[in-house]
Amino acid sequence: MTHPDDEEPDPNTTTQNYYSIEQVATRAQLTKRTLRYYEEMGLLPQAERTEGNYRRYTEEDLQRIMYIKSLRELMGFSLSEIRKFLQAEDEREQERTAFRQGADTQQKLRHLDRSDEIIREQLVLIEQKMNGLKNMQQQLYERLEMHARKRQTLQEEGS
Repeated sequence: MTHPDDEEPDPNTTTQNYYSIEQVATRAQLTKRTLRYYEEMGLLPQAERTEGNYRRYTEEDLQRIMYIKSLRELMGFSLSEIRKFLQAEDEREQERTAFRQGADTQQKLRHLDRSDEIIREQLVLIEQKMNGLKNMQQQLYERLEMHARKRQTLQEEGS
């Protein structure tokens, strides 16, 4: 799972494609209501609007939506957890920008250190989710073992 900010923008790309809410909903396999809700919750920036006040989304918006969807589906994050994760991503992007603009080596090192700190915070969120899943998995394996013992006992009694 990659984040759109991990990709360097192509300096040769000068045109911006815009998508309607219907197009984005179809491509992301989400409802228009979900997209509006993500915007209301602050998971997405306010969409640009046409003169007719229709939302229009950029490719960057679409990539963020797909990232949110993967966090929700793949990792099982709640919207609150996703908001924390995305805030960390946004802060890390600010650090990346400041790093690129910085001329002083010490400044660059501070930006790298802060980026590492942010990544570690994100790893904690992922590790917590993974530990919860491992615990659930272990409980299910224990139930299967208990059923196998009961099955064995019943088969021995029936013989």
